This record gives sequence, C-alpha cells and structure tokens, in this order.
Amino acid sequence: MSLNQDAFFMAKALKLAEKGCYTTDPNPNVGCVLVMDGKVVAEGWHHKAGGDHAEIVALKKIDDAKGVTAYVTLEPCSHHGKTGPCCEALITAGVKRVVVAMQDPNPLVAGKGIKKMQDAGLIVECGALERGAEGLNKGYIKRMMTGLPFIRSKLGMSLDGRTAMPSGESQWITSSQSRADVQKLRAESSAILTGINTVLADDPSLNVRLDIDVKQPVRVILDSSLQMPLTAKMLSLAGENWILTCSDDEQKIKSLENVGFQVFQINNKENQLDLDATMAFLGKKQINTVLIEAGAILNGALLNQKLVDEWIVYMAPCILGDQGRGLFHLPGMQKMIDKKQLNMISVRQVGADIKLIFNTQ
Repeated sequence: MSLNQDAFFMAKALKLAEKGCYTTDPNPNVGCVLVMDGKVVAEGWHHKAGGDHAEIVALKKIDDAKGVTAYVTLEPCSHHGKTGPCCEALITAGVKRVVVAMQDPNPLVAGKGIKKMQDAGLIVECGALERGAEGLNKGYIKRMMTGLPFIRSKLGMSLDGRTAMPSGESQWITSSQSRADVQKLRAESSAILTGINTVLADDPSLNVRLDIDVKQPVRVILDSSLQMPLTAKMLSLAGENWILTCSDDEQKIKSLENVGFQVFQINNKENQLDLDATMAFLGKKQINTVLIEAGAILNGALLNQKLVDEWIVYMAPCILGDQGRGLFHLPGMQKMIDKKQLNMISVRQVGADIKLIFNTQ
C-alpha cells in the first residue's frame, strides 16, 4: 500500500484508540484496523485493563485474517500479562503485514513484539503517524521511560491573574463550558492531586461527573501533618482516596484508614512532603497522568521544582482586583532575572473564557 493509504488507515486506528481514553488506565490507549484489498474488514480498540487488547478485539470480528494488513497504534505486546501476547495472535491468525504507529516504551515489550513478528515472516513497518500515537499516551510513555507520571496543573483565573477573592471565594470565576472541559481533563487522568489546604477550604469532590463510562481517578491528598477531616465529602463518592503524608502519628493514620482513606508515608523535605519522592511514588503505583487542582502554595512549589509537564489555564473575562489571590506563591522572586518562563503550546476559546496550555522551559 502507499504511504497515503497507510496514513489513512492509521488515522482510523488512532480515532478508535481515543475511545478508550477514559477507561483503559493504567494501560495505554490502542486502536487496531484490519484491512484486506484496501477495505476495512474489522476494527477494535482496547476498552479496559484486563480485557482484550485492540488486536484481539479486531481479530475476533472476522473468521479468516489470512493475508490482511493490521494497523496498530502501539507495538503489539509480546509478553504474558493479564492477557496473552498480541504479536503471537497476529502471527497465528495469518496476518501478512503489520503497520505500527510507535514502538512500545514498556521494557517488557520494547521492540520484542516487532522482532517476533518479523522472525515469523510478517512484514512490519513502524512510524506511521507516530506523533499522533504519542499524543494519545503521554502519561504511559513518560512513566515507562522515566518512572514518573505526566503531570498537568489546571488553573482558573481572572483577566488580572486572580484565582479567588481575598476571602477565598472563587465560585465561579470561569464559565460553565470551561468547567465542563475540566471534567474531561479529570476523566483522562489517573489521579487528581491537591493539598490539604484546598480540602480544608473547599471540601472538594474531585471526581468525574460525566454521563459516560469512566474509570474514576484516584484522589490524592498531600497532607503532611494529617489534618484531613474524617467527614470529607470525597469519602462518599466512587473511587479511591489516598493520603500522602510524612507524619508517623499511628492513631491519626488508623482513624483515617477506618473511614476509608488509604494512607501512605512519603519522605519529608524541610518538614514538608518531598515532591520528587511523591511523584516517584505515584509512578510506582502505575499512575500515568496526574491532574493538579490546588492552590498557590503547591503550584508555586511545583513550578519551582519544574515538576509540571503541562499548565492548563482557563482565563475568564473578569477582574477580581489587586487584593485577590494569585496563581503562584513564589516568595523568593524579587528581580526580573528570577522570572519563570513558560512555552505556549495552544490557545483556544472555551465559552466566554480562553484556554491556554503551556509547558515549562
């Protein structure tokens, strides 16, 4: 087939992979299209961890796969996990050619699936629409390559850069459309992380409220001295609630565990949770993508330590005044040389607001 045809069918596979972006965690989003004589004969996508992978879903839809070309957005797995190796299934089915968007960064797979198929005589080509495949699995890729999750921070602000009135009142600065967009960000995330000060001030739910199939992200609270109320709203909601602390107060830990929290102890740094150790811990717990929904103190610390991969800012066309609360607490900044430079990735309108996405230099 021509490069244009390969790109066409891989684009279809990528659209299929997108369907799993709210449910597959901690697995990657993967789509597969089977083509014979220039026509799609079957397609599939990975629905949930523990279920059939995209290639198996597609293969089960046809009686005879001999001679087909398979377009897969991620290298077919070669190891035995909760399911069998997909590369072996493609070989056994008689697939002739496999077009792969990108190699799997998982050390258990990384090139082994491609090699196994090539050794069996299949034609394997890699790299078709690779950037699109990478964009679908930023968290999975980063965790596999570094051991750390992909970290986003979501911020809502007025035109003059304020997140709340001096009293702390903040509902609502941004539009209903922006708040709906945030629900999608939450649904794409493995975990939503905030600090104890936000919990004490707002008693947030930190859950996904969408009328579709969603795997609820883990709610992660950074609580150095275990101030978490035993009556927090999040305890009544679906999903796991984790507290990360550097306290060793056994009585408080037991009380929190008795009402449903999972408490994990993390190394401290200057009497606060070590943020580097926190992110490493989340990576070890198979958290691919973290959405930060926190206040100025935590966001300032994350910015200082360059731990955030993507800053997502919803800017509303309103003014809260110079006494309002700011985005970042950065007390050490005194001169222009201290400024933090960000790179703008995209800008678009959401309702009455502007959605800005940056990364850190």
